[in-house]
Amino acid sequence: MKRRNYIPQKSRLCSGISLLETLIATSVGMIVFAAVGSLTVFTARSFVAIGNYADLDNASRNALDTMSREIRQSRSLTGFTTNKLTLLDNDNTSLVFEYKPSTQELTRKKGTATTVLLEQCDLLNFNIYQRNPSNGFTFYPVQNGNVSVAKLIDVSWRCSRKILGQKVNTESVQTAKIVIRN
Repeated sequence: MKRRNYIPQKSRLCSGISLLETLIATSVGMIVFAAVGSLTVFTARSFVAIGNYADLDNASRNALDTMSREIRQSRSLTGFTTNKLTLLDNDNTSLVFEYKPSTQELTRKKGTATTVLLEQCDLLNFNIYQRNPSNGFTFYPVQNGNVSVAKLIDVSWRCSRKILGQKVNTESVQTAKIVIRN
């Protein structure tokens, strides 16, 4: 006589998971994966934005240090527009700082050497003033475009970058007043 394994009816019904349980588990899993994915994308964008801001700040600081040092040491201002300064450097050569809106670059030119100080610069503006302040903080503007009396140069700019095709990381405006010491 052959022996058969007998499995009661109740235990056969409880032996696997049903379709409804599978659908619920899959749905919960997809929600968890979607939350983790969106958190990952948000974190990656934040890291890129912080990196861009730090890079923009570093470039602005280096450009301002270079301009401040060289303008302070120059002999005099020989030419001025709101986007271009021409100075007579300490060694009697021409020194030019020029902002080109078409390329969004601030360049420094001395002799035949041209150096890019800032890239991706949305706005840059130069203003010139006389040395003597009117009330301690406000300076007199140069009258009639007479650059020979200009001793104070005011420069301000704003740079920005795009993240994934959108301009979302803009640096605040950098401003400095630089006095020609000679």
